Amino acid sequence: MIERDEDGYYVGEVPQLKGCYSQGDTIDELLTNIKEVIELCLEEQEESNKNLSEFVGIQKVSI
Repeated sequence: MIERDEDGYYVGEVPQLKGCYSQGDTIDELLTNIKEVIELCLEEQEESNKNLSEFVGIQKVSI
């Protein structure tokens, strides 16, 4: 999502990635910046996922 703020900067956000946003003086600059931020957000998300438990399944147990 790209918007132009009141100061004339282009601001980009990737809603699917928490905290993934950037800005630039031009759309080209914004696109360059947001690509770098997306890479960082994906790396961070990958690192976070390594620490999560792995879902194995659900079993019904009768006593």
